[in-house]
Amino acid sequence: METLVVALGGSLLRPEVEDRHDWLIDMVSIIKSRVLAGDKIGLVLGGGAPAREGMELVRHAVDDIAKLDRIGIAATRLNATIFREALSSRGISISKIIPETVERAVKELEECGLVVMGGTEPGHTTDAVAISLAIESGASKCIIATNVSKVFAEDPKENPNSASFDMLTLTELQKIVGEPHHSGAGKSQVVDPIGVGEALKHNVDLDILDGRDADKIRRSLQGEKFEGTMVRGK
Repeated sequence: METLVVALGGSLLRPEVEDRHDWLIDMVSIIKSRVLAGDKIGLVLGGGAPAREGMELVRHAVDDIAKLDRIGIAATRLNATIFREALSSRGISISKIIPETVERAVKELEECGLVVMGGTEPGHTTDAVAISLAIESGASKCIIATNVSKVFAEDPKENPNSASFDMLTLTELQKIVGEPHHSGAGKSQVVDPIGVGEALKHNVDLDILDGRDADKIRRSLQGEKFEGTMVRGK
């Protein structure tokens, strides 16, 4: 039995994801199997396009990053509610609330064994929230499920020939994503630098993978070999 935390990028719930309805059904089945096996699972949902679209709508009128962040946080909690209801509808025992703090999420995880949440406060991306939840709950690792296959040395959209990595240390990952500072509301990186900084400080293992393939998440949860980037050690 293990405690595991998964950060699910908001992009995974978008129409652009092929067969997203099947993906959601597969994910519910995967999570249910791990809970029945005795694992405790914390899921942290990102905001994705709804967050960015909401921020963009008011950006001309709102120039305060914290206020823009709060719009993004609302989108993450909507996605978390969608995912929670999908899990609950399959008869899975799950926390009845969407926690708004990591501390409350840890308490719910201890009591229920399965919790779904979104963002917490301005300046903290859901990657950082997931890594904090992993730290505070004593999770064996944090899975970062995003829409890229691995960690690349450079953005593959800008440099299609950029090198990718199967294995990295946390220090190496920090150098790739940059210093642990908030980069601004709505900006996206393979992993949030602040989250990586916390993982480095507490030596938290990370599995970074393409979450559009639910089987990769299943393999990571079960400790099997998966296609992606394993981040181990400082």
